[in-house]
Amino acid sequence: MKKIHIFGASGSGTSTLGTSLSNELLYSHLDTDDYFWIKKFTDIREVNDRKKILKEDLLKYEKSVLSGALCGWGDSLISYFDLVIFLWIPENIRLERLQQREFERYGDEILADGSKHEQYKKFIEWASLYDSAGMEVRSKILHENWMDDLTCPVLRIEGNYTVQERVEITLEYLRSNGKQTK
Repeated sequence: MKKIHIFGASGSGTSTLGTSLSNELLYSHLDTDDYFWIKKFTDIREVNDRKKILKEDLLKYEKSVLSGALCGWGDSLISYFDLVIFLWIPENIRLERLQQREFERYGDEILADGSKHEQYKKFIEWASLYDSAGMEVRSKILHENWMDDLTCPVLRIEGNYTVQERVEITLEYLRSNGKQTK
């Protein structure tokens, strides 16, 4: 497996697993946030520009792990991946992680009188829709449909596993499917 894509809901651990797995496999780590945003979480990069830059990096790095969702905007890049890993964790755990992460990023600014409070509220509301929303937003049903169209293998890791357990599950999958890991 030369190119692995890890995706799931916001807060499911795609970036964390991507970092750990790329370190374990000695692969380059790429993250869709670096292509999607010009200024992180503020200014969105135009679709054709992000696809062009990501494609260049996928060609540049022979072995890479891409974390984060490219479902919808990056569908033309699907053929580059040899394995897709789908992460899912229970909503209550995921939202708790997101709230903690946002507090670590922005501190008191997300509190009721903070400058990022409205942005924080909208983000958490959006993230809470993942398990129940339809195809109109980034949701589990959208991701399920997207996976149905993939031609490469899909490894589903569903449940509240540690990062190391997820790495081990992935390495075991690679070993059992005769794929070299290094």
